[in-house]
Amino acid sequence: MSDSKKYTTKQHAKILIRGMKIYKLFPKHVMLSISLSSIAEAVIPFINIFFAAQILNELSGERRIEHLVVLVVLTIGLNLVGFIIQKTMSRWEEYCRNNTWEAAYKVLSDKAISMDFSDTDNAELQGAYSTIRQNQWSTGFGLVKLEESAKEAIQGITRIALAIFFAFTLFTLYVPTDSSLSWLDSAWVLGAMLLVFTGPIILTPHLNTLGGKVWAEDADDNNKATRFMNHFFFNIHHDSSKAKDIRIYNQKRAIQAQIDKDPEWNWRNNQTYGRLYKKEGKYIAAGVAITYLCNGLVFLYVTLKALGGAFSVGNIVLYVGALTQLGMGLSAVMTSIGQIFNNNPFLALWFNFLDTPSKMHQGNMKVEDQIKYEFEFRNVSFKYPRTEEYVLINISLKLNIGVRHAIVGENGSGKTTLIKLLCRLYDPNEGEILLNGIDIKNYDYDEYMSIFNIVFQDFKLMPFTLGQNVSTSMNYDKKRVLDSLKNAGFNERLGTLSNGLETYLYKNFEEDGVEVSNGEAQKIALARAIYRNAPFIILDEPTAALDPIAEHKVYSKMNEIVGKKTAIFVSHRLSSCRFCDEIIVFHNGEVIQRGSHDNLMNDSSNKYYELWNAQAQYYKAK
Repeated sequence: MSDSKKYTTKQHAKILIRGMKIYKLFPKHVMLSISLSSIAEAVIPFINIFFAAQILNELSGERRIEHLVVLVVLTIGLNLVGFIIQKTMSRWEEYCRNNTWEAAYKVLSDKAISMDFSDTDNAELQGAYSTIRQNQWSTGFGLVKLEESAKEAIQGITRIALAIFFAFTLFTLYVPTDSSLSWLDSAWVLGAMLLVFTGPIILTPHLNTLGGKVWAEDADDNNKATRFMNHFFFNIHHDSSKAKDIRIYNQKRAIQAQIDKDPEWNWRNNQTYGRLYKKEGKYIAAGVAITYLCNGLVFLYVTLKALGGAFSVGNIVLYVGALTQLGMGLSAVMTSIGQIFNNNPFLALWFNFLDTPSKMHQGNMKVEDQIKYEFEFRNVSFKYPRTEEYVLINISLKLNIGVRHAIVGENGSGKTTLIKLLCRLYDPNEGEILLNGIDIKNYDYDEYMSIFNIVFQDFKLMPFTLGQNVSTSMNYDKKRVLDSLKNAGFNERLGTLSNGLETYLYKNFEEDGVEVSNGEAQKIALARAIYRNAPFIILDEPTAALDPIAEHKVYSKMNEIVGKKTAIFVSHRLSSCRFCDEIIVFHNGEVIQRGSHDNLMNDSSNKYYELWNAQAQYYKAK
């Protein structure tokens, strides 16, 4: 993952260009603010270099007081102006970059949310997603690293341009031929100085790149340590849903035992960082030593030329300062290139994840705006990805228009899987599912999904206001929300909430947020389905946390709300589904019976009769 050598220069360029294009999705002016701040920071040293040289030339020459005063005032004034501009640009850059990490993670999150549901349980993809986040968070490699590289490159290019401008005359002003130092202008000396000058330009960035590569090569192990630390020191301690079990079963002993089992993980961050900093420090120290040695030789060359009479003493400051800035600029550019090369393999992980193809979003047919939707499962078989056992086997059935269907069966019989296929969370391995005679794959995915009102057993509510949870929107029709909550049986609880629909659920964002019970949460989820008012209603055991009487009331109310719409009710409590027109019995992934409650109860040898009596015996008088 961290080996940049496997990429060609063209591939490196393509990765970089694509990364920069993604920045268009970031908060506005991020790159503009980085550019202006970098340029301002690079320009300021040249103000002092230039005017210091002019002041020294005046002091070593005519020593005109009025001229010196002007130079000093200009130096102070331009420094002040430059300082204000630089600080302003720096603050603007800081402001613009304030949310870039969040923006980078949003790029990943948007992809994670939009990718096929079947990919959400793909261990390889989820591992890649976790690795990308860990790389960014723990070592800085990834999309946001481009900001650092861009800043280095822009500063470097600015320094190079200004340094060449100011230092150009160093090589056009010659030592007088009658001077004993005239040899300084010979070709071999200039060649030697070129080598000396390019030494730190080439070697120092290379050594810095090798130092950065130390972190890149250790990224995999560091990610493991970070995941370990995050899980045991953050996730477990901060997740209130685990708090009860940890206390009741005293699981803190097991947690501590796991940590003690391999102490390296516990202290890995400190140990690893110390080792990496030490290894990186060797490269950086070598680079600094080479830089100072070569700079010393360059300074000696400039001083000797001044001594030989090529230029005045003030120009020593000008040329030394300009050459120093030139070296820094070239070093910065080379360093930024090294950073890019080290970072690109990590950035490629982002793009591999973002390029995960969607198999679901392929159709483009419009879903007709009507109430009548008839579905047909035709020889459908399905097994979950990366498993060999079929969960549904050769299912053929019709869900007729305006009919209330109940799907019943034991755990693991395939009831919820059928609903997932119907909602295109997965596609069948064999067979097809038809909507009004057309394969559902041919429909526009988002339009197709919009025809369902569905509540799963494992639904989730967000820590937003009650009204936002029901409407799934920031702006909503209050009357519709209130009616939906009333129909879902939440009206009485709503009356106890001082902020009404503006009451926040849970305490993630607001201290006065309310904690709702599982049963209350299920009613809110039902209200959310009612509010949507889609033409096809599915309740997949959403009332499991309710008592039988409350569940019966909910189902009876939903029966009224359904009206002429097609509906599917999935429940373990068979008594709740008696009102349905047709009951479909699943067993071991197959449909084994269909019919009304009365018809199915006429045969005492069938599965439905067995399931019914298994539950009914607990309600019969002894």
